[in-house]
Amino acid sequence: MNITANDMHFKTLNDAVRSTPDKEIVIDQCVGQRYIGDGLSGKKIIVNGTPGNALGAYLNGAEIIVNGNAQEATGDTMNAGRIIINGNCGDATGYAMRGGSIYVRGDVGYRAGIHMKAYQDKLPVLVVGGRAGSFLGEYQAGGMIIVLGLGCDAPVPVGYFCGTGMHGGAIYLRCKEAPGGLPAQVSVSPATEQDMAAIQPYIETFCKEFGVDISTVLPHQFYVLRPNTKNPYKRLYTHN
Repeated sequence: MNITANDMHFKTLNDAVRSTPDKEIVIDQCVGQRYIGDGLSGKKIIVNGTPGNALGAYLNGAEIIVNGNAQEATGDTMNAGRIIINGNCGDATGYAMRGGSIYVRGDVGYRAGIHMKAYQDKLPVLVVGGRAGSFLGEYQAGGMIIVLGLGCDAPVPVGYFCGTGMHGGAIYLRCKEAPGGLPAQVSVSPATEQDMAAIQPYIETFCKEFGVDISTVLPHQFYVLRPNTKNPYKRLYTHN
């Protein structure tokens, strides 16, 4: 199914996406329509243009490919599936994400990956090719965030307050030096061979999807941010 969005109301567009029996949908001339693909499973949606807020929210197994940038709250509370952004993504990318994966070729805004969580066999993964804004991984409770810093001149490809409130999961940063200014409840260390083995499949997928030479990514140093078990944030959220 092919849809020319242009000035179409977002509800009309989403009703068409949901009602079609077609498994692959191409949306052309997308100009900010919201909620595309929300809660869907079993379909592939290709968006040419710029989708609006909450793209793929509550996604439950569908695949969404965006040939352009995306706005805020992409993948909000997504449960399963995959979102690929061939551009930049706005604030709160992967908010409360609890499964599936998001790959962003460029940068993400503030508060990407906040409230991410993992449950049983579900592992949410956010891979950012460029840099991330401030509050990356705020209140992160599980899952994996990988920031590659491609094309980023700064020694550390994240903004301020990275990992604030983090009490689970891990953040992997490809950078020239260890990130500083972190909260006391967050520890940072060079990535080990085991760490690199854990993230390599996602980096390989990123490079395959965006046509990036993996040899320009993996030889560089990665650092890992995790909750500091000696000074855990969980004491702020639970009664002992």
